[in-house]
Amino acid sequence: MKTLVRHLAVLVAAAVAVLLFGWLRGEWDPMHRWNRAFGDTAFILIALTMALGPIVALLPRASPVLPWRRELGIYSGVAATVHTAIVFIGWFGLDLWRLSGFAFHPTLQRYVLAEHGLGLANWIGLFALVPAIGLALISNDRAFALFGPRTWKWLQSAASAVWILVVLHAGYFLLMHFLHYHRPDPPANPVTWFVVGLTLSVQVLRWCATYVVWQRARRSRDKTPRVALDVT
Repeated sequence: MKTLVRHLAVLVAAAVAVLLFGWLRGEWDPMHRWNRAFGDTAFILIALTMALGPIVALLPRASPVLPWRRELGIYSGVAATVHTAIVFIGWFGLDLWRLSGFAFHPTLQRYVLAEHGLGLANWIGLFALVPAIGLALISNDRAFALFGPRTWKWLQSAASAVWILVVLHAGYFLLMHFLHYHRPDPPANPVTWFVVGLTLSVQVLRWCATYVVWQRARRSRDKTPRVALDVT
């Protein structure tokens, strides 16, 4: 029952976030409006997923929130998948060359590189999406029982790599892509600095939690009695 409640709560929150982000970009082209709405929602959900562990490490009494990581991770993957589908179909027309930053040159009659950062950023996003979907699929008790605690936890540790790739992908589109000198200035992105602040906050939390866990482990080792070896 608790799992169902968490699923419903995160699903409703994600839907509200998508609608809110879409409303904030009411003057944008519909394709960019909704691909960014789903992308921003996916980013916030994975940011929360990455923040809960450090929060509990810093504040052990907050441990009841830890199970929410599963649902947040699952719906982050769902939102990211929808975001990718909108981009691939609506922006690039199912063309892998265009997705990779190339454009067809009518004089040369071949594809040429036109967007130097676009292709790399898109492929970084795709490389993040694949393990994100995998993690979502194994975020359940059945997978936990199948793989066992140690293997399941090791597989879930891939979330850290996904987080880094997502930050790189989002950072490019938030801060770089739309600044090309030959393009007119796009409409202001209303969430740029919110996403930047959220990213920095999560990363600071992770660093602080790492330091605190390291200090606890070191104090624990110091308190462990050491048995002197008789070498005589």
